Amino acid sequence: MPLVFPLVFASFLFATGVYGVLARRNAVMVLMSIELMLNAVNVNLVAFNAYLQDKLATGQVFALFVIAVAAAEVGIGLAIVLLIFRNRETVNLDEVDLLRW
Repeated sequence: MPLVFPLVFASFLFATGVYGVLARRNAVMVLMSIELMLNAVNVNLVAFNAYLQDKLATGQVFALFVIAVAAAEVGIGLAIVLLIFRNRETVNLDEVDLLRW
């Protein structure tokens, strides 16, 4: 399979994630969009690893690290969103101004 197909798919995923981060106001949807962008990076890493036929599987190892970071990000991000929801009773990012005096 040529390298173009996974790269086009990854760019579509990344563009969808960027649109979700910029257009959405819900904090959970923003976190899901960030996950889409991280998955696009994983697709690129694995595609280049397969294309270059790396014997050490470097791209796949980096993809596993990205998955681990994404899991930690989701855990911490959802905890923050839940705390904001308990305090403000909303997850709308326009209404969250906890750091503003």
